[in-house]
Amino acid sequence: MIKPLLIVSTVIEVGAGLGLLLSPSTIVWLLFGSSFDSPVESSVARVAGAALLSLGVACWLARQQGASARGMVAAMLLYNAAVGAILAAAGGNSDLVGIALWPAVVIHAAMAVWCVACLRIFATHATTESNRHLTT
Repeated sequence: MIKPLLIVSTVIEVGAGLGLLLSPSTIVWLLFGSSFDSPVESSVARVAGAALLSLGVACWLARQQGASARGMVAAMLLYNAAVGAILAAAGGNSDLVGIALWPAVVIHAAMAVWCVACLRIFATHATTESNRHLTT
């Protein structure tokens, strides 16, 4: 359950990161129904793209780490919950709604739930291991 989460996260974040790096205006238009032309806005979007690409690489590398991937899953929970909330607030409080906004909100919410489920597995496994050490 954890390895598939990290692989799916890799695919999503690398895809979004490359999209923002290569065509930031298109991604912004898909999310918010509005594009931008400012070099500053484009640069900020590309920085976000680089961050997402880095997050995807970190997920890919963490997929083989077993229990030590817990920190990565916790970070992904924070990221997905925050981005989902930010996008939902943007969609609920403005007319800036592109065709990909609400699907992105749903994807981030689903990924956050998946992260919580994985963290519960880590917690259950840790409790079992702790109890095993107490009885031996």
